[in-house]
Amino acid sequence: MSISVVETTFSATVLESDVLVLVHFWAPWCGLCRMITPVLNHFQTEWAGYVKLVDVNADENLRLANTYRLSTLPTLLLFDQGEVQQRFDTFRGKEDLRLALDAVMHSRQLIQDVPRLVRVYPQA
Repeated sequence: MSISVVETTFSATVLESDVLVLVHFWAPWCGLCRMITPVLNHFQTEWAGYVKLVDVNADENLRLANTYRLSTLPTLLLFDQGEVQQRFDTFRGKEDLRLALDAVMHSRQLIQDVPRLVRVYPQA
């Protein structure tokens, strides 16, 4: 399940997080926002412990929407240590979104595994 965040809780929940945070900017009138919600929930379940999913209603949090220069909804921002690392604001469908999110997470997981792999397979 995602965490609903407003302007007053955004900093503590997103910017100060110890894990990656995927922020889903949405609006109640946005059909595509509702369509991708199951994909995002599945993504969060699959990557539990590595990433948390946060929802921000862009209509009710205009300052955040302006800060991150939203031009379309839905917009997804992946934060790492308070900085935006990846932006997703165009989708060709649910499968494209799932593949893009998984690709980002797999590449991050591989980068994190490099020190362990070096210890396991030292140079001869």
